[in-house]
Amino acid sequence: MTTSPRSPDLAENLTDGLDAFRGDRAYLGADHLRNERRTWIVTGICAVTLVAQVAGGLVFKSMALTASGLHMAAHVAAMATAAIAYRMARRYAADPRFAFGTGKLGYLAGFANAIVLGVIAVLIGVESVTRLFAPEVVNYDSALPLAVAGLAVTLVCWVLLKPQKHAHGHDKDGDLNISAAHLHLSADAAVGVLAIAGLAAGRSLGWTWADPLAGLAGAGLVAQFAVSLVWRGAAALLDMTPSPQLAGEIRSRLEAEGERVVDLHLWRLGPGHFAAVAVVAAGADRTVEALRARLKGLSGLSHLTIELRRGELRTGELRAGGEAGQGPTDDVTR
Repeated sequence: MTTSPRSPDLAENLTDGLDAFRGDRAYLGADHLRNERRTWIVTGICAVTLVAQVAGGLVFKSMALTASGLHMAAHVAAMATAAIAYRMARRYAADPRFAFGTGKLGYLAGFANAIVLGVIAVLIGVESVTRLFAPEVVNYDSALPLAVAGLAVTLVCWVLLKPQKHAHGHDKDGDLNISAAHLHLSADAAVGVLAIAGLAAGRSLGWTWADPLAGLAGAGLVAQFAVSLVWRGAAALLDMTPSPQLAGEIRSRLEAEGERVVDLHLWRLGPGHFAAVAVVAAGADRTVEALRARLKGLSGLSHLTIELRRGELRTGELRAGGEAGQGPTDDVTR
């Protein structure tokens, strides 16, 4: 099957000033390349730590240490998934098959990672409960140093993946792909602290139940992080309105001179990029260009479609849901 080439005018209209790296319809984050490199580095570090923790937990009979290692396995998968998502988004940035670009691949990766994180939480919880009722002898002297070393590695990775902050008042979440990867490491650090506390209590006080209890507490914390990621990823993938403040600002500017916004939709295209479709009822002398000019300077508004319905303000009888009469319309997309 062949694809007809897009005209230069259409390409210019769609990009509206986006640089060449982002491509024709791709809306990638400002730190896309940097985040991709960082996730690959952290993937390698986590893989080495995973082997050490799981092996140590099995040899020294430590459920908390094994739990920390199993959680690190989720990080290896999460980091690799995030890195691959960055790579694929960049590779297919100009592919015309993606109607609104590849900016959401990171959100898809974050959602998948959240599911994996939830599964790991369940596995850790089940095993911890089992150990509470059937405790095993733990080699505390060997397990504690390995747990501390694992926590140190996690903190290094946590610093490496700390998301960059940008001045987008309406886009505080930034790049969900890197945020999800960073949250994985935050969960692992918390589990590591609990593991060390459980091992220390077992060694010093003889509390054999402390180690599996620490694993159970860690499972609950990881589950909470997983639910948070699922919600944030689903919100982007299902095109929930990402910023009521931005939507309100768009409506306010479009209605600045007595016009009426009949219908308005705002959704996320990628990190720091939003798309909007607005249907505006206005007087017969109003132009789409004048309405578009009012929205200039809105940070993050990367794709805009305005449908202008002239003459409808005189009737004052616009029907619900954005449906109106059969007046003349203009439709301009950028």
